[in-house]
Order: sequence, then structure tokens, then C-alpha cells
Amino acid sequence: MISITISASDDHWNILNFIQPNKKKDTSSFNLKNYCESWRINVELHNIRDFDTVPGECVDFIVKYMTSSQYNADVQRAAEESSLFLTKTFNLNSDGFDAWVFDLDDTLLSTIPYFKKHQFEGSVRMNKSSLERWMEEGRAPAVDHMVGLYNEIKGRGLKIFIVSSRGEHLRDATVNNLIKVGYHGWTQLILRCGDDEKREVEDYKAEQRKKLVKQGYRLWGNVGDQWSSIAGHPHAKRSFKLPNPMYYI
Repeated sequence: MISITISASDDHWNILNFIQPNKKKDTSSFNLKNYCESWRINVELHNIRDFDTVPGECVDFIVKYMTSSQYNADVQRAAEESSLFLTKTFNLNSDGFDAWVFDLDDTLLSTIPYFKKHQFEGSVRMNKSSLERWMEEGRAPAVDHMVGLYNEIKGRGLKIFIVSSRGEHLRDATVNNLIKVGYHGWTQLILRCGDDEKREVEDYKAEQRKKLVKQGYRLWGNVGDQWSSIAGHPHAKRSFKLPNPMYYI
């Protein structure tokens, strides 16, 4: 059995390179699929943080997951649990201050087509300029099951706030993209501008929720694919995380 210590933020570390010089050790118990599945699960558990890239040896496994029926089922379960939470606990107040928060990328709109074209070819750092050019095209599909959840929440009378780390310069493209794939009637789309661009994502998003609470809104739920979208204070009554091992922000 081999003992492995890894740094998830080190682009050059590779489990296969580690094993090669250590052939004399017993590696019979090592299974690359199990290792990569464990890496993915520990990203979701927030045990692995601050990584810049998917480990090169795991790219194919992450691609397979993100384009699989299992990913679809995992998103569906999160959507169903969100719906169940509302069914069991929510009673609409007549004052109009019941609210729900959604993240945007890989929560409402999917960037999987972009990563298929660019990052699924290998373990490379996210190119923000390239990604934003793709966002400007406004062709991102909806994340499966999320249009239905969005419309159910809106139909229950909650105000919907979309809090995104996208820049303000992408507003027109983002609005058009959201409408095109079936999202309508949100109360506010909050994008980053000015000094917000310099802040950590978690701090920025927590600050936006704080502003909503100060305005009197009761945050019943918060859905995001990154821990930075749901961490920090104030919290919603319930937070729901969608799976996303493709990147960390």
C-alpha cells in the first residue's frame, strides 16, 4: 500500500508520475478510477479546495462524469430536495419579501459546452478572457432540471435574485441567454462591477445577501455549484449545492 500526499493546486503533480519512480513499492491496491472518483467526491465535500486545474490524470474521468446520466441525476436530486424543502416548510407571506437566491454559471446556465471545447482537452488553467468571449455569444444551455425548479419557486410567489460573479459588461448577453433558455421574471440580476471585481467571490456574494436581508428579504434558499456561492453570512434558511468538479472559485 502506498501513502500519497497531494497538493490540489499544483498543476505539475500527477499520481502516475509518482507511481513510476516507486515501482518497488506495492501498488497493486492502487486504482486510478477510484483515485479520481475520490478526488471528485472530496471536491464536493470541500475537503479539496483552491485547485487551479483538474489533475491531468483525472481529466477523462471528470469529463465522463460531467457528461453522464449520473451528473444529471445528481442535479435532479438537488432540485428535488429544494422543492421538497419548500413543500414542507414554506408559507408565502403577503408582504412580498420572501426570496430565493440562485448562482448563475453551472447553476442556471451550463458552461459544459465551453469546457468540452477548451479544458476537456487537458488539465489547463481557466482562461477568463476566452470564457467571457464564449459567454458573450449567449449560447449556454440551461442546466438540466433547473428551469423547472426556477419556475416552481417563482410560481410559489418568491422573489428570485440571481447573484453571479460575471462582470457587469456581460449583462446584455446574460439576460438574453437566460431568457432564451426559459428563465423569466427574476427580481434582480446582480453582476460584479467596480471594486467588486477585486473581492473574493465568497465575500462578494455574502455581501449581496447581506444587502438583501437589510432590505427586509427573507432568504428561504440558495442554490449554487461553488462553495463560495453558499458560504459566508448571512445564510439562507437552506443552501443546496450542485456538483461541479471542473473548477474552483
